[in-house]
Amino acid sequence: MRLSQGALSALPAGVAKPGYDRAGMRAGVVHFGPGAFHRAHQAAAFDTLLGHDPRWGITGVSLHSRGVADGLNPQGGLYTLALLDAVTDYRVIGSIGQVLTGDQTAAILAALADPQTRIISATVTEKGYCLDAGGALDIRNAAILADIDAARNAPVWQPSSFPGWVVRALQARRHSGAGPITVLSCDNLTDNGRKLEGAVRSLAEAVDPELAQALPELASFPNAMVDSITPATDDALRAQVMAATGLEDAWPIQRERFSQWVIEDRFVTERPELECAGVTFAADVRPFEQAKLRLLNGAHSSLAYIGLGRGHETVADAMADAELASFVERLMREDIAPTVSPPPGLDLGHYITDVLARFANPAIRHLLSQIAWDGSQKLPYRLLGTVRDTLSAGRSVERLVLPVAAWVRFVDRAAREGRSLVDPLADTLLARAGDWRAMLALTEVFGDLGADSRFTNAVEHGLEVLERGSLS
Repeated sequence: MRLSQGALSALPAGVAKPGYDRAGMRAGVVHFGPGAFHRAHQAAAFDTLLGHDPRWGITGVSLHSRGVADGLNPQGGLYTLALLDAVTDYRVIGSIGQVLTGDQTAAILAALADPQTRIISATVTEKGYCLDAGGALDIRNAAILADIDAARNAPVWQPSSFPGWVVRALQARRHSGAGPITVLSCDNLTDNGRKLEGAVRSLAEAVDPELAQALPELASFPNAMVDSITPATDDALRAQVMAATGLEDAWPIQRERFSQWVIEDRFVTERPELECAGVTFAADVRPFEQAKLRLLNGAHSSLAYIGLGRGHETVADAMADAELASFVERLMREDIAPTVSPPPGLDLGHYITDVLARFANPAIRHLLSQIAWDGSQKLPYRLLGTVRDTLSAGRSVERLVLPVAAWVRFVDRAAREGRSLVDPLADTLLARAGDWRAMLALTEVFGDLGADSRFTNAVEHGLEVLERGSLS
């Protein structure tokens, strides 16, 4: 029997299920990118909120793939969340009513322009924002160029980019009088709300200057930070969920039990009372965001690129490598932590200890190859900002650039072995493989660091260290 609304009564007593009437659920959120990260975090939080307020259901929008829609829509939007710990718990999430796909333009616009919709949220990954190395809208990006051309010349503008969809939504809401809306980024970008706001404003200035001028009245863009390790779904998880629930689930999700979601209290519309789901609303998200991006995500990428080079497959495998685990701990405590300004009450020493324990959790099979995706987009936020701050302080960056050197070797291996590279700059990177100086000269990744001899000399030394097979 496949998971569905009618099959919920067949679930074992130990499996949690929606405790509210889904027939009365209304969509207050349109979410772009309803992949694993969103469904493991934000959708689960809204599922808890729906037990108190039925107005906060989610309409998902998957622009570039039908996989999520084909998996969830036949299940009425339901899916199973596995919480991985010493004992795994299972919970069926009901907050997603439907998933629309990129070819359903009219339905997406109708959802965006509905007065009941009060939040547009997104987990579209770093590349989905179409930003340049400085964090501004990349006006040369193919999707942005297509949006500008279509907005100016096509009879009907079907956006190609996420910023384009936000501009199109604001146009539709302004025309219909649906009211202002909060646009909430949940991706791993520093200052993600402000960067998204800047991208939307720049695109609006190019296609609708009046809308750009009215933007502060039409929308707010809070910063947000989400943290919980979310391995990709595989057939082993599907079999595990089937055994635990007795139901076939086309697309279950897994994450560690720990979860943190911090949102800037900057809503132009009604704010959902997500405190009931453990969400923190703060005046300033940046200290939480910086700690997470630099310490957790920076260490994750370091484990990925160095660990893959040492033959490891998962984060837990990499943490079982005593030399690598010791290196990452020193990197976090001695190199990254001095660049982090923590929020009040956060002890960085304890935070690092907790993160290392989370990495070593044997119940989580988090593939290093998954973390390694889109390196050209992740490195600037996860490691290169720390490198810049460390250089400015006059400290050594030799340990900090070892993961960068490992990323260079990662690209080189892909080129030598004829493997594809999951990265929006894949063709450019593979064309420069084997020439590390040419790689560091990519300003869209490294900005001005490629011209700083302190950085390039340290990377050269890091490549020599990795060639020797040691981490010192």
